[in-house]
Amino acid sequence: MIWLLCGIVLMGVSGLAGLIGSRARDGGQKLACALILVGVTLCLPALLKVLAPTATVINWRWAVPGGQFLLELDAISAAFILPLLLVVALGAIYGLGYWRHREHPANATKLQIFYGLISAAMIVLLLARNSLLFLMAWEVMALAGYFLITTEDHKPEVCRAGFIYLIATHSGTLALFGAFALLGTGQPGALSWPAAASFSSPQAGLIFILALFGFGMKAGLMPLHIWLPGAHAAAPSHASALLSGVMIKTGIYGLVRLTSFFAEIPAWWGWTLLLLGVVSGIFGVALAIAQHDIKRLLAYHSVENIGIIALGLGLALLGRSYNQPTLVVLGLAGCLLHVANHGLFKSLLFLSAGSMIHGVGTREIDQYGGLLKRQPLTGLFFLGGAVAICGLPPFNGFISEWLIYLASFKVLNSPSGVLSLSLLTAPALALIGGLALACFVKVFGISFGGEPRTAAAASAHEAPATMLWPMGIFLLACAFIGLLPSQLAPLLNRAAAQWQGQDHPLPLSLGGPLAPLAAISLAGWILVVLLALVFWRLRRCSQGARRDLGTWGCGYPFPSPKMQYTASSFGDSLVRLFNFGLWSKRHGGRPDGLFPATSSFESHTPDLFLDRLFSPAFQGAAWLMHGVRRLIQNGVAAIYLLYSALTLLVLLALLTR
Repeated sequence: MIWLLCGIVLMGVSGLAGLIGSRARDGGQKLACALILVGVTLCLPALLKVLAPTATVINWRWAVPGGQFLLELDAISAAFILPLLLVVALGAIYGLGYWRHREHPANATKLQIFYGLISAAMIVLLLARNSLLFLMAWEVMALAGYFLITTEDHKPEVCRAGFIYLIATHSGTLALFGAFALLGTGQPGALSWPAAASFSSPQAGLIFILALFGFGMKAGLMPLHIWLPGAHAAAPSHASALLSGVMIKTGIYGLVRLTSFFAEIPAWWGWTLLLLGVVSGIFGVALAIAQHDIKRLLAYHSVENIGIIALGLGLALLGRSYNQPTLVVLGLAGCLLHVANHGLFKSLLFLSAGSMIHGVGTREIDQYGGLLKRQPLTGLFFLGGAVAICGLPPFNGFISEWLIYLASFKVLNSPSGVLSLSLLTAPALALIGGLALACFVKVFGISFGGEPRTAAAASAHEAPATMLWPMGIFLLACAFIGLLPSQLAPLLNRAAAQWQGQDHPLPLSLGGPLAPLAAISLAGWILVVLLALVFWRLRRCSQGARRDLGTWGCGYPFPSPKMQYTASSFGDSLVRLFNFGLWSKRHGGRPDGLFPATSSFESHTPDLFLDRLFSPAFQGAAWLMHGVRRLIQNGVAAIYLLYSALTLLVLLALLTR
């Protein structure tokens, strides 16, 4: 555990290396990256011992009142830390090519400092077993996240995104202060967390609501996601990968850890998470389809996947409430595995998007086109990430969603008729997957297929090796989990047991009849072999084909970008299906007549909660307060004397009682 602490310290101070050397050189940046890699390496030995019979614990005296430097590494923490370390390490390498110090001398050091700081804070947060220590790490993470988001703070839209994030994250933090204050342990002044399945309180419902608001705000559960799309779009791509792939999962960790404390789980907790998961999943992917900015599109897919994770956790909570152990194991395993999977494939997609932005110079999807010929490796990596996020075999997204499907079908064996309603999770998950597939067909087809839509796309270049290698490793990690899922079964079994307060693995575990991972692995390998044979056959048949021809345009010899789908036109039919909740704005329309005049079509979909609800509400409140202030502070001296007289009268009335 000492080596783990050394690794955390190295990551936390790694960014200070960026202060070394000239701004015209990248030596300090490379040293910062090296320190992060060494820190990650020092953390790994402790994680390899997570399945040992004895827990890894550090308990030191701390002079802070009510505080205790208490850290513990168990299977639940390890399920979150493992993807974190991979994302942090590969993101640091990626930044060497994507955000070079010599090209960004004004903010590269700032980015490096807070990249390392947020990484260290998140690991401490995931290990903390004391409320005060947890909240301190939580606040450091929140502030470091703000500075990552506002890396390019000279841009107004970036400052706005950072300001919204700051408001949202501190609103959630206030709720967490209330939740941990109510949690207690029965010992005055002690803030150490109770053991799993050992705590009961008449205020359990209020604790859960406060925690759901605080942790749900960080996770991006709808409608608490208002900060997420703008923040992920504003940050540099490898910082976006860290924020989306790891930071928002600390909200899920908080919910998983806090619900594990309670001996009895009310059924409405699970039903609430299921409802929020369905809403987040469906409307998150619907909003993603409507986007034109590739990073905002990926950000809304984070809302969608947080919804999927909430579905798994909701089913596990219902399993605790209705005493269904199979539901607990499958639901929690699906939840935790999707946490790791989303961290991998979403980081891959953000890094791939960064490569596209690096090559073309814009985030607008309609400015791309034909990139597969110019960025073939980026196209391959993006396609792999797209297959994974859509939950298709043989990649990792399929495994975690399959576990959640199994959990939803297991309710058919339950004697409770009410619990059978959770079977609706399966069609909701299927709808989410289908919409995600349509969205990434749109993105990949418009970006990498067809012909270049702009001169910048026509002259796009492939990313350097420091950006390609991290993407390739992420793709291999996605394939590893998809093809060898049984390798993670012991960790998931131990996490499910610890969540229920049991020291030993449960009798029902993954890998057997409950979830035949070996059969799924075999099917995945067979699919890989078939795909390889098909690719080999197509490659052989096309050996004599010309490579300098454009995409076939139905016999028309002069194709132009106007003949290709745009992001608005491709997704319009699907966006219309959800217009009752999206309220998209449309401009233009179909041309009329045999010889129509020039026309255009474009659509814009503001965020339903941020742009249509919260922003107008706060603007109205600000206008009202401004009017009240002008009425009270009107500049008339006689009125001010009247205020003083009234104040004296009130004080006299209070003192003479």
